[in-house]
Amino acid sequence: MNLQERLMADLKDAMRTQDTPRKEAIRMVRAAIQNAQIAAQRELTDDEVLALIAREIRMRNEAIELFRQGKRDDLVAQEEAQVVILKRYLPQQLSREEIIEIIRRIIEQTGATNPNQLGLVMREAMAQLKGKADGQLVNQVARELLSR
Repeated sequence: MNLQERLMADLKDAMRTQDTPRKEAIRMVRAAIQNAQIAAQRELTDDEVLALIAREIRMRNEAIELFRQGKRDDLVAQEEAQVVILKRYLPQQLSREEIIEIIRRIIEQTGATNPNQLGLVMREAMAQLKGKADGQLVNQVARELLSR
């Protein structure tokens, strides 16, 4: 069962059990998937769907920050619930320590010695960590390690 089929099965289950937050989160992701498929004029691969779900989570996290600034705790709770639901579809994220270890290995392999070579390190890091770690965290760790 591919990821889109799993989303559809989970949507049907959420509708049967009247789980409104789960139903809304999945519907929004499915709409984003359909829009991306129309734009690409083909079916999306599981990797592309994972990237799309990660983007949806990032968008919700940004909305959470804005709602917090606006003192809208009701909307914060709603968005946080959707983030929790969507994270179930992503692969297990690596811890900061695991990311540090991988970045150290990449720095050794590439021979990078200063922050000016961040692009070289990030290119390799994101190829290895795609879907397994947040890009902002990877960038932050790489900057820290290269500036030592």
